[in-house]
Amino acid sequence: MDKILRIDLGAEGGPKAYETPLGDYSGLGGRALTSTIVASEVPPTCHPLGKENKLVIAPGLLSGSAAAMSGRISIGCKSPLTGGIKESNAGGQPSQVLARLGYAAIVLEGKPKGDDIYRVFINKEGVKIEVDNTLKGLGNYGVVEKMRAQFGDKIACISIGQAGEMKLSGASIACTDMELRPTRHAGRGGVGAVMGSKQVKVIVLDDTGMAMRQPKDPEKFRKANTAFVEGLRKHGVTGQALPAYGTNVLANILNEAGGYPTYNFKVGRFPGTSKISGETEAALETERGGLATHGCHRGCVIRCSGIYNDKDGHYLTKQPEYETVWAHGADCGIDDLDKIAYMDFLDDDIGLDTIEMGVTIGVAMEAGLLKFGDADGAINLLQEIKKGTPLGRIIGSGAAVTGKVFGVERVPVVKGQGIPAYDPRAVKGLGVTYATSTMGADHTAGYATASNILKVGGFVDPLKPVGQIELSRNLQIATAAIDSTGMCLFIAFALLDQPETYQSLLDMINAFHGISLTSDDVVALGKKVLKTERDFNIRAGFTKEMDRLPEFFKYEAVPPHNVVFDVPDEELDSVFNW
Repeated sequence: MDKILRIDLGAEGGPKAYETPLGDYSGLGGRALTSTIVASEVPPTCHPLGKENKLVIAPGLLSGSAAAMSGRISIGCKSPLTGGIKESNAGGQPSQVLARLGYAAIVLEGKPKGDDIYRVFINKEGVKIEVDNTLKGLGNYGVVEKMRAQFGDKIACISIGQAGEMKLSGASIACTDMELRPTRHAGRGGVGAVMGSKQVKVIVLDDTGMAMRQPKDPEKFRKANTAFVEGLRKHGVTGQALPAYGTNVLANILNEAGGYPTYNFKVGRFPGTSKISGETEAALETERGGLATHGCHRGCVIRCSGIYNDKDGHYLTKQPEYETVWAHGADCGIDDLDKIAYMDFLDDDIGLDTIEMGVTIGVAMEAGLLKFGDADGAINLLQEIKKGTPLGRIIGSGAAVTGKVFGVERVPVVKGQGIPAYDPRAVKGLGVTYATSTMGADHTAGYATASNILKVGGFVDPLKPVGQIELSRNLQIATAAIDSTGMCLFIAFALLDQPETYQSLLDMINAFHGISLTSDDVVALGKKVLKTERDFNIRAGFTKEMDRLPEFFKYEAVPPHNVVFDVPDEELDSVFNW
């Protein structure tokens, strides 16, 4: 991974691909690489859908190797949803395949002059960029099936559906899983709209004939990897809860804690939670011949994914994640798992962020377009997006736009991005993360639920403002570093509780690259990434007043604890004072 593949879609005579050395980007991977390229090469005030924006796709430092859990891919750009820098990441196969092809990143730049749709094919022989207008208007599943028919089933795909083609701000980018299904999404921030603005429908990756990336010190790497896996398997979250019930194991936990946002963030508990919980979901998957335990990419040992079949035993979608089930479930007052799973399939096929869409439909329900609990009405709204109707384009543009169009005050967004599945009044550490993250409201940017609710890495009372700033700050720093390795963020549960597992990760990175990375170096990397991202946002016009939650969280107490978000603004302004 010593080179960058750049594809200039606006080149004279048609799109051109060329390679450049890493140069100043040497030693970076994943989020560190995407954010550094975007901050260095994209004018902060440019239009997100214009030719000056770039879409950067980067595997992590350990991707393409035998390192367990190293299959995350980072996708970065200036976000059409937030107007700031964006890194959205996904699982699936593309990260491993791209890394084995030798690329530290793909950069899509420029903009075609016509209205043709392009297909990019990359293998050991090189790169082919071809017009393929037969892909116009297809969903992600249809695109991948056409690519499978043309290139065989040993490929990995990165694609957009109709939402990306329409350049809607809620559009995601799909990555295929081990079964070559487009189920793993870089969902947040409208990255799919940027890929659509470049008129690239799909990037097909084929690493046939390419070897696994090899470590500089194979024996030290093997021992560290073994210790790392052992640590993950003996931790209660990564070794038991997530493999058994998937991420939706959190539904009952957050509902009991009173932090499960319901009816567009009106209350913190949902009466129908038991019907849509991870335990119920896993049992239903097993009963119907699906899978309750499944990896989204090769090398995954946590295996928190699954396969959800319909009532007739036919594949419907991958196991809907906690945030997806919440967004289309409790937030909208829907307790029908089959309807939620179908919405998950539609989101994946159309190419939409499930969190943004659930929050948006909740806002539409608040506006009176449909009633809370109307699952068929929610499905219809997603179909409107697929058809590209005016209403569909509004919904597909996200919660902030929908709230403005329909005159709704209670719109749960930060920097234009929908707030995920943890009420910031009852899980205050995440409230700090939502408010201050460079990415807009994003639970993964600093997952304070770990300490606020699960008591991983210590305990900070979720209902009190004390200690939340430091908690969020430390987690945002750690997350920025982990996102740069290509590692799944869920390893953090074990890292926070097991110093020896954290050390084994450092040993693995050092053995692979022949370096001497220390814990202090990891912290420094996380701080550097955040500083780079914040600097871009400031140059794009962001101010400290944008690091705030919507005001209704300050004044509306959420049952059952009847608490408001009361972390002072001056403390929010201190998060990045290290």
